[in-house]
Amino acid sequence: MASDVNVVVLVGRRTRDCNLRYTGNGSAFVSFTIAVNRSKRSADGKWDDEASFIDCVYFGNNSQSISQYLQKGRQVAVQGELRQSKWSSQDGQQRSRLDVVVNSLSLLSSGQGQTAGGGFSQQYSSQRPAQQSAPAPQPGYEPEAPSAMPGPESFEDDSIPF
Repeated sequence: MASDVNVVVLVGRRTRDCNLRYTGNGSAFVSFTIAVNRSKRSADGKWDDEASFIDCVYFGNNSQSISQYLQKGRQVAVQGELRQSKWSSQDGQQRSRLDVVVNSLSLLSSGQGQTAGGGFSQQYSSQRPAQQSAPAPQPGYEPEAPSAMPGPESFEDDSIPF
């Protein structure tokens, strides 16, 4: 029987400074959005860039320290998994959203578009505890904390296909 695979690797630029928050049990996490560009041919034959905006959540021991480096415009590489969160809005409607729960994050450049140190300047891996509770419920959306599940906790620079 085949296993399901849920692995996402993205390289993009931060769209705004990150948001450092805490779960109900006091564990820190960082939420941020990255813009990932792709080229698309328009109807008139010209190539245009089209951006996808991807919401990411980073749980782990490094989330407090990394939050100071996740400024707007900074290029990052993230590796993680898609996680769907569901909740009820204040008017009772069911809502859902997909986020990338980041297992590994690498800082690639400064906000000015220059590569820091000629390549990967820093790499951070989420060290998930055996059991982590979900964030404290608040009105609207809150990401779910990752469960303890087997999978890649980090990736090496050699495994990035560029």
